[in-house]
Amino acid sequence: MYINVNDIKNGMTIKYEGNIYIVLEFGHVKPGKGAAFVNAKLKNLRTGSITEERFNSGIKLEKAHVERKPMLFLYASGDNYVFMDNNTYEQAEIPTSQLGENVKFLKENLEISIQYYEGEIIGIDLPEKVEYKIIECEPAVKGNTTNNALKDAKIETGLVVKVPLFVENGESIIVSTKDGQYSSRA
Repeated sequence: MYINVNDIKNGMTIKYEGNIYIVLEFGHVKPGKGAAFVNAKLKNLRTGSITEERFNSGIKLEKAHVERKPMLFLYASGDNYVFMDNNTYEQAEIPTSQLGENVKFLKENLEISIQYYEGEIIGIDLPEKVEYKIIECEPAVKGNTTNNALKDAKIETGLVVKVPLFVENGESIIVSTKDGQYSSRA
């Protein structure tokens, strides 16, 4: 299915120059002289790289139908991460290189969505916020009460997150998977 470039939206998946992209941002530009065009910030779903493209107004882009299948993260095995479909018990292995930055948010039994394009695994969608247990945390320094004072805390996946001083070792916290920031106590 083809769509007009003027009809693209954030989050839409398109096929362009043989690659599958998700539209991160777009803007219509109507210069004083010349034809209108669309600037788009695209993320390659296979490589994770981000590119900016300029499309002339009126051209057609192929819409890519990306399926999402809910799966459970089981374990890491060497350079692969193993996921399982809860309904069929079918397992899928994804190499670390394909998961990129997402590996630092994966913990056992985390429910995610695997993205498929024509049977090919092209990536995963993490939940927006996930609960993690703190395994290592500096104690709060008495008297250090400046506004928004933060300290480092290591969560169960090995990721180091900045947390407020009142958070203790062994507590559970909510972390945003978009930017790796502390969100709240669990």
